[in-house]
Amino acid sequence: MAFVSRIEEREAPDWVKHALRGKDDEAAQARRAGQISMQSRLDILLSHPALLSICYFLALTLVVALLLWLPISSRTHGFTSPHIAIFTAISALSTCGIPVVNTAIHWTMFGQAVILVAVQLGGLGVMTFASMISIAASRHLKVTQRILTATELGATKLSEVKSIINVVLVSTFLIEAITFAALFPGLYRASNGRLGRTVWQALFYAVSAYNNTGFTPDATGLLVNSWSVGLPIMLSAFCGTLGFPVILNIFRTARARRSPRHWSLHTKLTLFTTFALCVVAITWFLANEWDNEDLFYGADDSRRFRCALSAAVMPRSAGFDITWVPQVTEQTKVFMSGMMFIGTGSSSTGGGIRVTTFAVLLLICRAAFTNHRDITVFHRRIPRQVRIMAVSVAVTCLTIVYFGAIALIITTHCSFGDAIFEASSAFSLAGYSVGVARTDTPVSMYILAVLMLVGRLGPMTIAYTTSKTKPHSVVRYPEEPIGVG
Repeated sequence: MAFVSRIEEREAPDWVKHALRGKDDEAAQARRAGQISMQSRLDILLSHPALLSICYFLALTLVVALLLWLPISSRTHGFTSPHIAIFTAISALSTCGIPVVNTAIHWTMFGQAVILVAVQLGGLGVMTFASMISIAASRHLKVTQRILTATELGATKLSEVKSIINVVLVSTFLIEAITFAALFPGLYRASNGRLGRTVWQALFYAVSAYNNTGFTPDATGLLVNSWSVGLPIMLSAFCGTLGFPVILNIFRTARARRSPRHWSLHTKLTLFTTFALCVVAITWFLANEWDNEDLFYGADDSRRFRCALSAAVMPRSAGFDITWVPQVTEQTKVFMSGMMFIGTGSSSTGGGIRVTTFAVLLLICRAAFTNHRDITVFHRRIPRQVRIMAVSVAVTCLTIVYFGAIALIITTHCSFGDAIFEASSAFSLAGYSVGVARTDTPVSMYILAVLMLVGRLGPMTIAYTTSKTKPHSVVRYPEEPIGVG
């Protein structure tokens, strides 16, 4: 037919040939316009990396929720409630891990696999995958994408972003593989030699531990109470709390055969504050809960120390084995809320205001009370912009958690201590729960889901999306002191 049409075109009059050529030109112009329009839309999307990250997260949430909603994901042989599916999807992708249903009892192997993949994608980071999408689409990172990704990953130079993304992937899978190998013997004994079950549980625990997620492949998560299982999980979760910049800096310093004094200020401050918080948490727990009969009835000293060590690491990272949390005293719940609110290291798989933010706040208080102009630590001065950012992040996050707790009190009529605990756990992606969110109160589930969403993306990403760049004003108003304190 095409051959006949070409013959007819050659034999046609000139005016017919001109009309046909005009139609071909119009079609070519339309195709070019469509291509330009699609490219412009792609450029607009890539020029807003924070918006791309939010869209990516919401798209993944929709896909994971749909998969969990299907009957193949549930052991009840029916569709899972949409509220449960959406909440579990956000809890997994945010690496929070608060369960509203028992993971091993409610979800099938397919459903657990969906949760595990969601945890892995969430742990690698929204900004990391947004950068990968940008690289794949444009073969290079735009300046705005580099700036936001550098902030997310802790890069000091924009040129380091691509290499750090590679380090993120390599370090993640390497630590998970080491954790898998360390967990295998203990889980093999616990499962009475069942190889398939051991492989699945070791894989699930390895991914959940490093990504600081509280989901467990067994019914209760009590396997972490044994040293052979609990210790590798705690060490992996602890590595996940440090953050990619710290791991990268330690690795580069060790490869160059330099001493720890050559670590960056960020690494030193993160490690010092993290270990200090762990010591304070262990001391508090042992002093306050040693004689708690509800928690340690008939327990020996070994279990008390193991639980204290878990309480020092897990509340700021992965909320494994939540069975003991409701049994602690009210003052310990409030203390754990504070630890969860502080959270983990910057650019880590955890959440919270970050330990470096907390450290900067303490340094600001020290300088203010001692009447020092500069904020110094480890013989280095902290820039003014960093101090402003620390105060802004802390106040914003505290406001979000406070109003989230009030919303939980209104919807569930729980106590203020439980509401603060649950809101702090959701926002800081800790994964612990005292049972405030229930399936019979979907509103409370969505409140926690919003807190987890904000906690995963971070207030800075959302602010970057909604704000508009304004030119700097050339007018500076006169200063006038006010009374504070």
